[in-house]
Amino acid sequence: MAQAGNDSGAKAGGPAYVWDLPTRLFHWGFVGAVATSLWTSEFGPMEIHLISGHVVLGLLIFRIVWGVMGGRHARFSSFVTGPAKVIEYAKRLKSEGAKPHVGHNPMGGWSVVAMLLVLLIQTVTGLFSNDDILTEGPLAGTVSKSTSDFLTYIHHLTSNAVYALIGLHLLAVVFYTVKGNAIIAAMINGRSNDIDAGAPGVPSEDEAEGKLTTAIMIAAVAAGIAYAVLKA
Repeated sequence: MAQAGNDSGAKAGGPAYVWDLPTRLFHWGFVGAVATSLWTSEFGPMEIHLISGHVVLGLLIFRIVWGVMGGRHARFSSFVTGPAKVIEYAKRLKSEGAKPHVGHNPMGGWSVVAMLLVLLIQTVTGLFSNDDILTEGPLAGTVSKSTSDFLTYIHHLTSNAVYALIGLHLLAVVFYTVKGNAIIAAMINGRSNDIDAGAPGVPSEDEAEGKLTTAIMIAAVAAGIAYAVLKA
């Protein structure tokens, strides 16, 4: 539920820069990798499912680290709030409508955390799972058969949670889009047409942008870990 914008309606400063390039690349790569994993889990081939699962793992590692070292709006500290702020936002959403919000709003922030957590559980359990026929995760042989079977059960069980979270995410995107918030465009070009870059409380572009060299190093390490696990 990535919502960009601010409560200000002024436009004099031009569209505000919200989403840094690494965050945008992660977002769309994540969409593709998760979609591929879900499709191949139902229709195969499982060889592709294994590969896409490791891509998801690498992306998850990247996003978790980038959530600490990334641009202003990519950091968990900028959008993970306490229950009071979530309730306050929900009340304002009901009474005032879907006003633009800089970065992830308090409700959307927790949906991001939920999505990352569930997919992390899904991906890690998949490493140890088996289908009792031909396919098993690369680490299935490191645990007992009963443990592998249990983790396989968790792997399948959490897939239902993934579908539910994706459904909620899509509903939120439709809701905010209908309300006039250009959240999809913002996740493509990084800029929100719903907020003036010079509005009070809006971070500068330099503050919103993460360091590309840092992102590349994190991505390289994450890819290396995912590849090492695949070949384990």
